Amino acid sequence: MSEVVDYDCNVIFLLSGNVFALHETVSELQSKNKIVFIHVDLIDGISNDTYGLEYIVKKVKPDGIITTKGSLILAAKELGVFTIQRLFILDSLSYQRSIHGVKKYKPDAIEILPGIIHKITKLIKSNVNIPVIAGGLIKDKEDVVSTLQAGAIAVSSTSHNIWSL
Repeated sequence: MSEVVDYDCNVIFLLSGNVFALHETVSELQSKNKIVFIHVDLIDGISNDTYGLEYIVKKVKPDGIITTKGSLILAAKELGVFTIQRLFILDSLSYQRSIHGVKKYKPDAIEILPGIIHKITKLIKSNVNIPVIAGGLIKDKEDVVSTLQAGAIAVSSTSHNIWSL
C-alpha cells in the first residue's frame, strides 16, 4: 500500500485485502487525502452479500464501493454510498446483459473491463447517461489517451508508469 500513497493519484480502488486490515488500510489512505473505493466482491473474510456490504459501509467507511452484483448496487444506494458497477464486456451477449443491468440498477458510475476496448467504451457511453470509468489492460499513455477520447472520465490501472498521468 505504501506504493500507492506516494503517487499523485487521488482515487484508489482497493481490489484485495481482508476483513482484519481493511479499516486500517482505508483510514490510512483517507488520511493521505485519497478517495477510496472498495471492491466488495474481492475482500477476504467478508461475504459479498448485503450484511458484508453493510459492515464495510458502516464500519470501514470507504468513499464508495465497486461490485459486479446488481443487488449490492441497490443495497449500497440504500446505505447512501457512491456505487460503481464493474462490467466485463467480453462479447455481444455480455454487452447486452451489461446495458440491461446498468439501466435496471442505476449505479453512480460503471467500470468497463477490459478498458482498452475503446469502441465498446464509446458504444456504452452512447447508450447510458452516466460516467464511465475504464479499467483492465491499460498499460501506457496511449491507452489512457485513447480511453479518455472514447468517452471515459477516468481509467483504473495497476501499471505504475501511468499513475501520475
